[in-house]
Parts: sequence; C-alpha cells; structure tokens
Amino acid sequence: MKFHEMGQTDLLQATNTSIKQGLTEKEVKKRLEKHGPNELQEGKRPSAIVLFFAQFKDFMVLVLLAATLISGFLGEYVDAIAIMAIVFVNGVLGFFQERRAEKSLKALKELSTPYVSALRDGSWTKIQSKELVPGDIVKFTSGDRIGADVRIVEAKSLEIEESALTGESLPVVKQADKLREPDVSLGDITNMAFMGTIVTRGSGVGVVVGTGMNTAMGKIADMLDSAGNISTPLQRRLEELGKILIVVALLLTVLVVAVGVIQGHELYSMFLAGVSLAVAAIPEGLPAIVTVALSLGVQRMIKQKSIVRKLPAVETLGCASIICSDKTGTLTQNKMTVTHMWSGGKTFKVSGIGYEPAGVFTRDDQEIKPKDEKQLEQMLIFGSLCNTSEIELKNGHYVLDGDPTEGALLTAARKGGFSNDWLQSQYRVITEFPFDSVRKMMTVIVEGKDKKQFVITKGAPDVLIERSSHMMYDGKSALYSGEKKAETEEVLKQLASQALRTIAIAYKPLKSGEKPTMEQAEKNLTMLGLSGMIDPPRPEVREAIKECREAGIKTVMITGDHVETAKAIAKELRLLPKKGRVMDGKMLNELSPKELAEAVDDVYVFARVSPEHKLKIVRAYQENGHVVAMTGDGVNDAPAIKQADIGVAMGVTGTDVAKEASSLILVDDNFATIKSAIKEGRNIYENIRKFVRYLLASNVGEILVMLFAMLLALPLPLVPIQILWVNLVTDGLPAMALGMDQAENDVMRRKPRHPKEGVFARKLGWKVLSRGFLIGAATILAFIVVYHRNPENLPYAQTIAFATLVLAQLIHVFDCRSETSVFSRNPFENLYLIGAIVSSIFLMTVVIYYPPLQPIFKTVPITPGDWMLVIGMSAIPTFLLAGQLLTRKK
Repeated sequence: MKFHEMGQTDLLQATNTSIKQGLTEKEVKKRLEKHGPNELQEGKRPSAIVLFFAQFKDFMVLVLLAATLISGFLGEYVDAIAIMAIVFVNGVLGFFQERRAEKSLKALKELSTPYVSALRDGSWTKIQSKELVPGDIVKFTSGDRIGADVRIVEAKSLEIEESALTGESLPVVKQADKLREPDVSLGDITNMAFMGTIVTRGSGVGVVVGTGMNTAMGKIADMLDSAGNISTPLQRRLEELGKILIVVALLLTVLVVAVGVIQGHELYSMFLAGVSLAVAAIPEGLPAIVTVALSLGVQRMIKQKSIVRKLPAVETLGCASIICSDKTGTLTQNKMTVTHMWSGGKTFKVSGIGYEPAGVFTRDDQEIKPKDEKQLEQMLIFGSLCNTSEIELKNGHYVLDGDPTEGALLTAARKGGFSNDWLQSQYRVITEFPFDSVRKMMTVIVEGKDKKQFVITKGAPDVLIERSSHMMYDGKSALYSGEKKAETEEVLKQLASQALRTIAIAYKPLKSGEKPTMEQAEKNLTMLGLSGMIDPPRPEVREAIKECREAGIKTVMITGDHVETAKAIAKELRLLPKKGRVMDGKMLNELSPKELAEAVDDVYVFARVSPEHKLKIVRAYQENGHVVAMTGDGVNDAPAIKQADIGVAMGVTGTDVAKEASSLILVDDNFATIKSAIKEGRNIYENIRKFVRYLLASNVGEILVMLFAMLLALPLPLVPIQILWVNLVTDGLPAMALGMDQAENDVMRRKPRHPKEGVFARKLGWKVLSRGFLIGAATILAFIVVYHRNPENLPYAQTIAFATLVLAQLIHVFDCRSETSVFSRNPFENLYLIGAIVSSIFLMTVVIYYPPLQPIFKTVPITPGDWMLVIGMSAIPTFLLAGQLLTRKK
C-alpha cells in the first residue's frame, strides 16, 4: 500500500486503528503474532556445533592431534586417549567461554534497545521499539529515533534527519498532508518518518505502517550482515602479543627438542614433549579469557546502572582524567520544584516538593490564593500552556513524562488550582515553536474562549529580558526601562544565590488575523515574571566527586543555568575549590581555541553555555592531553559526546541521538554511576594485567623447566601429558578467576593510566620473567634433589617436579592479585579464586594418588616428607621476591 498517498480517514481504515485510543493490548498481541517483533533480522551466527569444532582449528592443537594419532599407531593407546581427552576438555572450556561472551553481548544489545511513546488503550506509554506493530499510534519529538516506518498525521515544526537512509545530510521538513504525486523517491516522501532516522526539530504524531524487515531500513538490512565481532584496542594488542609469544615459544620448544635429541633422547618422545610444551607455552586461551573478563565486567557495570555500548570504552574509562558533567539530573536529583515566583515587584513562595500537586502560596509569610493575584494567576496559567510535558498518577505516584522544568511549572499551576481539564476548556494552543538550545526558549500561540489570540514565551531570563519591550507591573503594562530591567536582574541574582534555577515567562496579544512567524512572535514581548525552582543535589554525588579527585580525575560542571546558581550548587557539592574559576558562555565566545586551552585547566564550572560550547570545551581539554568523559542528553550534545574520549548519555532523559553517539549510557542519569563505571573500568584493565602476568609467568616457568633439564643433561622432568594437564587445570581455572577479582582498595587513589601505556608497563615484564625464572628454577631444583637421591625411580622425581610446578603456580596466583606485595590483600576476598585453587589441588592429588590415573599421567604416590619439600620449593618464587619488596619498603 502507498500510505503516503492516503488521507487520514483512509489511513486509519487501512490500518484499522483509532487516533484517540490507539490499539488495545489484545489487538497488539494478535498483530505481534502476525507480523513478528519490530526487529531487523541479523546475519546467521555460527551454530553451537560449528563454534565447538572451531575450538580445534588452532595450528598447535592440530599438530598435537596429529602427534596423538601417531602415538596411537605406535601402540601408545593410553597416552593417545589421555591427550585426546585433555584437548577435548580444553575445547569444551573454550566453547563455553565464547558462548558466555556472546550471550553477554546479546544481553547488552537488548538493554540498548530504544524506547518509543505509543498510544495503547487510550493512554500514552513508553515501550521498547521492538514491541511496535502496524497500526500503533506513536509520538516523537526532537532527539528521538523513529522506531518504525510511520505515516505522519500531525507535525509541529517537524524536521527529520534521514542521512542513514538516503545519504541526504540536511534534515527534511515533514508535514501531515497526503502526497498527490504517484511516484516519488524515498527522500521526497515528506509525510512519512522512517525507522532509524532522527528527529532534529519539532514534534509529531503518526501511525505505524511498517515494522521489522517490512520497513525501508529493513530492505537495506536484507542486503547486509549485521553480525560483526567487536574487539577492543587491548584485545588487538594482546592478539599481536600472542603472535610474538607463539614465535618465541616455538623457537624455545625447537631448542628444547633439538638439545634433547642431541643428548640421546628418543626423537618421538622429544617431538611429543615439544608439541605438548608448545601447546602449554602458547597462551591460546588469552583472547577468550580477555573477552570473558570484558564481558563479565560489562555485566557488573550493567548491575551498577551503566550500559557500555562500545567495548573500547571499558579500557578508556581507566584513563579518564576529566569528567565534564551536566548539572541537571546528573549532579542533581532531577526533581525540579518551583519554590519562588516573582512578578511586578511581588515575590511569592510555594511549598511542596516533587510533582505532587500539594502546596500553598505565601507572600510575606501570609497564605494567599493565586486567583486573587492577577499576575500570579497569569504566570501559572501561561507556564502550563507553554508546555509539552504531562504529569500522570501511576500506582499512587505522580510521574512526569517530559522535561523537569516544564513539570515544575505544571505542578505549580495544579497547586494554584488550575487543572489540565480546566485549561483545555478555556484555551487552545494553535501553533507551537518548540524549544531549542540555541534560542533558549519555547513559544506557543494560544486562543482563548473569547477567540482572542496571544503569544506565550518561556525561556532563559537573560534572553527574554532582551526581547521584552514592556513589563507587567502592578497589573499594568509599562515600558521595560533600564530601571525595571535592573530590578529584574537583581531578583535574578538573589534567586540564583539560593541555587535556584530561573525561568522567565513573557507574552503579547495578537491583532485579529495576525499570523506571526517564529521570529516575529518572539519580539517586543511583555515580561510577566520569573519562576525560581530548585533541583537539589544528589546526596551521593559529593562523596563521588571527592573519590574522583583522589583518583586524579577532575570534575567539571557544565550547565545552561545562571552563573550564580551554578556556583552555589558547585560549592555545595565541594566541586569548586577556592581558586577555581567559573566561566560563562560570553567569555567562551571571546576566547580562541588556543586561549581556551591555556585557561581551561583552572576552570571548574561552565555556566550559561550552549551545546556548541561543549564541543569547544572538550577539545580544549583534549588539547592539553586529557582523556575526557562528557555527559549529555540532547540532540545538540551529540557532537561533544562523540568528540569526547568517553561519550556518556543519559538513560532516562537522554535522546536517542545522544545515546547513539555515546559509548556509555547511565541508566539512572547519576554522576555517582560514572564514578562506579570508571572504578570498574580500571579494575577490568587491572584484572586483565593480572591474568596476563599469571599465564605468561606460568608459561615461562614450564618452558624453562624443560630447557634447564636439557642444558643440564638431565632426563625429562615432565612427561607430555603432565605438561598438558598443567596447561588445562593449573593455568586455565585460576586465570579465569583472576578475571573476576575485586578492585584493590587503592584503585581509585591512583593516577589515571596513560592511554598509550603498554600491557607490560609498571614493571609487569620484569615480574613475568623473574617469577617465571624462579618457578622454573624451583621446579628443576626439586627434581634434581629427588632424582639424585633415587636415580632408578624417574617417575618419582617427575611426580615431585609436577607437584612443585603446580603448587608454585597456584601460590604465585596470589602474588598476581596485587601490584605491590602478596601480603597486601586478603587471600579470601576472591572466593572464585579460592575455589579454582582448591579444585586444582584436588585434581592434582587425584592424578597422583588415584591408581587408575597413575599409569596414564606417569605419577606415583609421594610421602608427607616429600610434600614438605614440594611446598617449600613452591613457595620460593613468590615469597623470596615478596620478602625483598618488604625489606625495600622498610
């Protein structure tokens, strides 16, 4: 059907819906079953079977399988079956790691699904866009992402950016009338809004006519495969590191095999030992463990109410040195309440908090009725008419759908006795010029019951003061002279000093038949008065700012509020130090980018700024080498959010445009959540360093054990299956548990990490080599002691070496938990790690003492006295250097 050619009546009949009631829930279920969810189909993902067999594509695993096959032909059936079993278990673990990571990313995508406003059973409700069905009535406003293909039936200054669909960069002006041209291109269909496009201005209402793959976007998506793997810079660096380690490990393995053969060992046994050693030495599980660590960290961040949209942000969070934060709703509670009103020389106070319409008006401590004060009555009525928000009673609570400032004005009007039903019976809004952050105001043209029309404008006081030629004073219209303006500005200063946000209301009557443009309507206004409203600081923010300061992160407040209001809130939050500067939009305009970069490090509060200023501020901090996190919620915030190293969008008040540009979404719009996300980001990075340190030190130890034995002309201290067993059990389980470690106590007292810091920075490379050397040396020493004591019983000495290597690595894992010393952390903090170590020790004792497994793993039982030797030698790599560190500290 060509819906753009239909009039409204035909459209509603074709879609079988009601513009006033929308669809019933029963009808929605029927249509959902018929049309399916409103989602684009993804490209085919590999099946579980394909994913499982992919675990065995690694070159070294294939070589090992080939070697196992050869050993089978040579009659070494027990060895062949045991090695096959270990390779299989390793593959199963890798499979489950990848599946878990995939499910985590899918859950993350689910949480990022945009919401839309739909009319269901006569009331507007927020639903996920995937729940839309043909026939749904939806409304959208500036900043929203269109959730389906929609035939527009009502448009107010509506403009939609369709570059994602048509490539046209300029927004398209939309209207509601049917199109008469039979064949029009997609970009010329001006009465339709398409899935995935963005509202850049105005508002509209429409009927959903296409969902899922039956949308214009769906036809494009049908040609694409949207399933792509996300990798972070760290993952890519570790993959490159893995390639280098593969070359090094293979060279060392070849060296071990060559020396072994030269010294008279059998070629077959040395080949099998070499392959086993290569498999053990190459950290092939590293990318999978990194993915799982990132995935688990992202899940923890979701529980802490921050959704990571782009995985590289997890790494960048640990480098953040500046947080540029919105004030309203992020540093404050976003529960705007009008507490003061001023009009024509009179100040009124309003009691009550939040959106519940309960409160009284007082003047000079005497209760008054707004209907007895003409100008106050006008302010309340006009503030409610120049308004696009709604307040509804849901489950016993008054819930705002819209802007908090508008919600405060609506609530004040209800407190004054002016209900929504009464206003609708007395007035009709004819035209709306929506608010935008450049004009800093919103205007409506209203018609009263007497058919007289007038303009109402609300907005930033400084803007309306400049645009007003008259002022209502003592019930009369007077010229807005310099004296009157000075009085208004003095009241503004007083209100701002109490941390009140101020908004001005002005109006002007229209002549009969006059139809002004937006520019004409917003000139020569009559100033009516000011409303002062408070949005109290969030109680947890002060502590969060303090923690950020201790972490070397500077918090900067950016707000459109008056300078005095911003300063008062900043002081209350202890964000503004004594010598900290406050800069306003005018000062920003006067500074060149270079001058701003020179001044910006001393500035803590930016007030009266526009979204364009935010981009300038972010670039200035970046010019000085800072890693910047920038919060925002509006359409015009998107460039700054995108420019920032970590773009942060508001989950509650944020527009879809802001969310699309962001790398992190705050579910609760709370500054303290940013602090938690940074802490988690730092911890994820540190955990990755921990298991890189553990795995590589363990692998170095395993290679050196064999190399030392060959150089000293000793028998093999470990047989191939023991090497593989260590790789599977001792390396894998604790490494995974390290990825789930809690943050160290001082993680938020360290300076931000430099973004170009390598994985081996802060002496990690030295720690890997030194601990690896000591693990290898302790193991070979234990082997030599027992072997020389009883050279006839080689399996006994090999069992001692096996147990020493395993325990040395398991003790070393505790050292990996801290940057400083093994003694600096409570070993029982990470119960996953305790479980992994207990499991590894249990499995080691089973291999040593369970008779059916002894011939397979070439082990023999060892005595309690031997265990004293094993434990003593195992402790040396960790506690020898820890003792040196403690001595140095003293």
